[in-house]
Amino acid sequence: MPDPSRDDPTAGTIERLVNVVALPIGRWDREARLVFCNPPYLRWSGRTRDELFGHTLTELYGDEAWERARPAFERAFRGATTSYERLLRHGTLAGRWARVQVFPDTDANGEVHSVFTIATDIHEDVTAREALIAARVRLDRFTENIPYPLTYVDSDFVLRFVNKAYCEVTGKPADQLLGRHIGAVRGGRRWAEHEPHFRRALEGKTVQYTRLVDHLANSPGNPRWLRTSYVPDFDADGKVVGLYTVTIDVHDLTVAQEQLRRSVERDMLTDVFSRRTMMDRIDAAMVAAVHEPVALFFVDLDGFKAVNDRLGHREGDALLVKVAQALQKSVRADDAVGRFGGDEFLVLASVRSPAGARALALHMLEAVRKVGAEVSGGGVSASIGYAIAPTDTQHPLKLLQAADDAMYAAKRLGKDRVQHGPARDEPSPVNPAAVRPE
Repeated sequence: MPDPSRDDPTAGTIERLVNVVALPIGRWDREARLVFCNPPYLRWSGRTRDELFGHTLTELYGDEAWERARPAFERAFRGATTSYERLLRHGTLAGRWARVQVFPDTDANGEVHSVFTIATDIHEDVTAREALIAARVRLDRFTENIPYPLTYVDSDFVLRFVNKAYCEVTGKPADQLLGRHIGAVRGGRRWAEHEPHFRRALEGKTVQYTRLVDHLANSPGNPRWLRTSYVPDFDADGKVVGLYTVTIDVHDLTVAQEQLRRSVERDMLTDVFSRRTMMDRIDAAMVAAVHEPVALFFVDLDGFKAVNDRLGHREGDALLVKVAQALQKSVRADDAVGRFGGDEFLVLASVRSPAGARALALHMLEAVRKVGAEVSGGGVSASIGYAIAPTDTQHPLKLLQAADDAMYAAKRLGKDRVQHGPARDEPSPVNPAAVRPE
């Protein structure tokens, strides 16, 4: 049977709503005494209700915990939503960091008689906050104070509930939103962007969508990464009768994750791919090499040590950066350029034939020569060895070894040249005067 509370947004109690939220939630009076909590809070604290209720935060968790919490509590009792972080000292959670959000419980007259706290374990991931949308009842005063945009739409995508944060984001009051199709509220372009996620959720699936938003009414001109979760609301018969949506700001987390990913994926000095990423690319390319041949080029600079000795490591680093850029410009966008280590680079490129691979190797050789002439006044070139899959080998490590062997063969043959296979002598167009020993 459908939940009758959907026809009355104020139906139910805070306790009923809080009890279905899978985060530890407590309510505290003006003396910072705990007056209510949900079952997850009991598990989080490791205590019973009798051991918790009526006790101050200091009595429960100590002076240090209260000193961390007090400024947030004071701001919340003044009507602000805030948060703080502290190192937990109790029970099995001792030693774990938590973020505690504190927000006011405001009555119809705007008075704050108590505050709510929500504790999130930030050791793992701040996305634990999204557990708030697991509640399958209509949102009332508790959800109204959550600082994330929340909506409830029926199966026809008509808005039946919005909270204050959603009104702030859209720049519209609730009476201009409720009873309207969400597509009409947000506009055709945004509805086209979100509609597929809404429809998937109507099929009974929880869906998440992260995007960069630059049209926030409460933050104009300041693009932010936001994540919206679309959660189906089932009736007693298992039918989806509506959808909850919650949007959280994941900008800082997304930027940090991108920086971490890039630090692993990219070489810090040259910004081409790292050795690890190149090995992954080679592994992937070998799977498809039967249908799309690839060549792996091993590029080792000639004369690089002399640049470091003569001009210093700073100029040497600048040379490596320019070589990396030159190699990147020498290949297509779909090809991969990486730094193997020191003054050695790898280039992985699709090729149609051995002649095409050799032509690309010569193109890269000339690009390195130009960089060497610009940065060090000449004397820097490259020895480039390459191997082709699947004709030379179909094994990633053997392909790398074959390219490495070919590079050393190019060194032995006089440097400043390209070489396919260690046993072949494929001299490149070389100015003999430009060949100098390391």
